[in-house]
Amino acid sequence: MRFADLQGNDELKRVLARMADSGRIPHAILFEEEDGGGAFPLALAFLQYLYCADRSGGDSCGICPSCNRISKLIHPDVHLVFPASASKPSAAFAGEFRALATADPYFREADLNAALKVDGKNTSITVADSKQLLEALSLTALEGGYRSVIIYLPEKMNAEAANKLLKLIEEPPQLTQFLLISHRTDRLLPTISSRCQHIRVYPDDGHGAAADFESPELFFELMDALVSKNLLSCLETGEKLAALPSRESLKAFCRYAAANIRHIFLIRQGLERLGTARANEDGRDDVARYARSLAATFPRRALAVLDRTMLLVDRNVNPKLAVTDMVDSLYKLL
Repeated sequence: MRFADLQGNDELKRVLARMADSGRIPHAILFEEEDGGGAFPLALAFLQYLYCADRSGGDSCGICPSCNRISKLIHPDVHLVFPASASKPSAAFAGEFRALATADPYFREADLNAALKVDGKNTSITVADSKQLLEALSLTALEGGYRSVIIYLPEKMNAEAANKLLKLIEEPPQLTQFLLISHRTDRLLPTISSRCQHIRVYPDDGHGAAADFESPELFFELMDALVSKNLLSCLETGEKLAALPSRESLKAFCRYAAANIRHIFLIRQGLERLGTARANEDGRDDVARYARSLAATFPRRALAVLDRTMLLVDRNVNPKLAVTDMVDSLYKLL
């Protein structure tokens, strides 16, 4: 994965290349993104540039042995940590992760769960992952340069794993690089977050959170019911949402709804051109209509409701209860 293979975030790519060229690289970088927004391929392109034996013009060569191994996620000095089964470390699923990430580096959390066959189950980064990482980093780099760790969704670390990782980030071994990719930095241990250089990654036109929900009509159906103040229709749509095939599907709805509600907020702030430009083409007229019909306080408070719903889903609350609570809370904002 070269920088040239990525669309968007051009200035960010230049900044990362300058970091590597100068040798002044933060030992821990926290990439913040919407689910599927492109932080993983960006982190991979950065590592490929960092390890490349023949980089030039602000990009890796793409053909040297280091570039080849990193692009295939088989470099011996690059370690991967991600949420998997609560009973097994992520290393036990390394093959499945590599197959998914090399086939589609813009994968989403739901794609990962499906690839690991843990869809609908609680996933986490456990203390076993931290212990394996400690052991791996206690050894000398096999190729004599950097050792790197990509941690996908560090917000899913349990408390013991997070505390062990904190010690590593506070006092990292020499020439060790941590790259954390988070969808919810607010759920990270504050002491970990504060020790990282934060970088926001914005999705390009072809990827991003708003595209990962397969039934967008349910959002517009719910919004139409809310705008018309029809509680019965709201609850009927809620029944359809509760019947979605998995918890990940419900979380995808929340992300899709949040993206559109942010567009409503932009329009309410007088930035109609920006708000409608960012909305999905099929829903632009509806988004503009909702903005004219809803109270100015609705978007901000609705986003808090959606955040709470995602939290309830993550905590294994019954989907029907979580959705009913969401619909009721949104109706009360009218």
